[in-house]
Amino acid sequence: MAAAAAVTAAASRAFFYHHRTLFHFPFTNPLYSSARTTPSLKARRLLSSLTSTQNDVVSAESLRHRPNVVDILDERGLLESLTGDHLRVACSDPALPPLRVYCGFDPTAQSLHLGNLLGIIVLSWFQRCGHQAVALIGGATARVGDPSGKSLERPELDPETLVNNTKGITEIISRILGRTPISNPGSDSNLGSVAILNNYDWWKEVRLLDFLKEVGRFARVGTMMAKESVKKRLESEQGMSYTEFTYQLLQGYDFLHLFDKMRVSVQIGGSDQWGNITAGTELIRKILQVDGAYGLTFPLLLKSDGTKFGKSEDGAIWLSPSMLSPYKFYQYFFSVPDSDVVRFLKILTFLDMEEIMELERDMKRPGYVPNTAQRRLAEEVTRFVHGEEGLIEALKATEALRPGAETKLDWQTIEGIAEDVPSCSLAYDQVVNLSLVDLSVSSGLLESKSAARRLLKQGGLYLNNSRVDSESKRVEADDIVDGKVLLLSAGKKNKVVVRIA
Repeated sequence: MAAAAAVTAAASRAFFYHHRTLFHFPFTNPLYSSARTTPSLKARRLLSSLTSTQNDVVSAESLRHRPNVVDILDERGLLESLTGDHLRVACSDPALPPLRVYCGFDPTAQSLHLGNLLGIIVLSWFQRCGHQAVALIGGATARVGDPSGKSLERPELDPETLVNNTKGITEIISRILGRTPISNPGSDSNLGSVAILNNYDWWKEVRLLDFLKEVGRFARVGTMMAKESVKKRLESEQGMSYTEFTYQLLQGYDFLHLFDKMRVSVQIGGSDQWGNITAGTELIRKILQVDGAYGLTFPLLLKSDGTKFGKSEDGAIWLSPSMLSPYKFYQYFFSVPDSDVVRFLKILTFLDMEEIMELERDMKRPGYVPNTAQRRLAEEVTRFVHGEEGLIEALKATEALRPGAETKLDWQTIEGIAEDVPSCSLAYDQVVNLSLVDLSVSSGLLESKSAARRLLKQGGLYLNNSRVDSESKRVEADDIVDGKVLLLSAGKKNKVVVRIA
């Protein structure tokens, strides 16, 4: 009983803290100088959108039925660590308002990748359970580079690249989370929207001496050095620069800033972010002297060999359709091994757990059609990332590009996969009346004419998805799809797009 009372008391303190006047600060700090305590019109509009959900009238009935997002994440294998069970209570207590939760994304590339997807999914779960999602773009911290999980210091990015990367990542997050459904939206509530911020907006005006005086003195060097990400780098041959060493303090200050200025009380991240997250909760506790800041981490999304999904490795699974087509994205999940598919269904989709368990049981039953679970996984994840239109595009291309499919090909469908498969350009006169055996070699589909003839006899050579049975087959003008392209296939997977120049 005493423990439960303590948890409730802590949650209540968080409730009262987050109902203070928005611009009342409990400490004097040069970082919040009088010149900057009055926000710009843009900032006031943003803060208004962030705080409107607190001011909206949400019925007691809807709050009582708000799902506990921490329990949901735990059940699905999306919960690694909590800074304390206070967060679980805060998510379930109907007397407390919805939470604001943020996840950070450093703009180190033009697109987020599959390794970042779990952060977006966990934010979406908070949205779906009636909380406010905040995505923080690290326009400032990307200039330093997070050492977590890295064996080498990140390359420095120029300002123009950072601006372009920030724009690309903002578009991705806005597209995905902007259409997330929620469990109990109010008539005027914007709980289903996502607020996207850039930490460069406040870091660009911070002065080093002020920061060291007002924030740095609360950071203990021994604690910072004990963080796992720091220990590993210090023990490595490359070591760690002072710049990287400060990263956890910068991220910690981001949490402090968001907590005090915008009432964001929860930070989430992958398990490798635990040290950075707790650095923030410690600063909030020491500087603001209040409770109510929570941290939550989820397991990293790992490949079957135990390595992380990243953007530096070949074949990165990008979330931007301009860097990886919805078709290729869909095909990746359609091809995951049976040993991974159930786990991916739990952590990467929003399907009911019972439906996932039924799919798992079906996989063990006689007569199970291979890849049925993978097909459902691919559909759900593609819809979440690329929307219904992206899924339709992927399904259309998947069906049309299947050798032997009766679906009529058009040049847009073929061009849609041109970046994902080998392609070449040949003049019209070089293609028309050329034997298919010769074209298979000149296009690079097969290495030799003998290999082409052998595959043709085995029934594995296709022109525009139609099997070719005759060695004497020559390309006719009518074979060129819309007068622009040809699609050659060797078996089900090897394809070449031939553009007619």
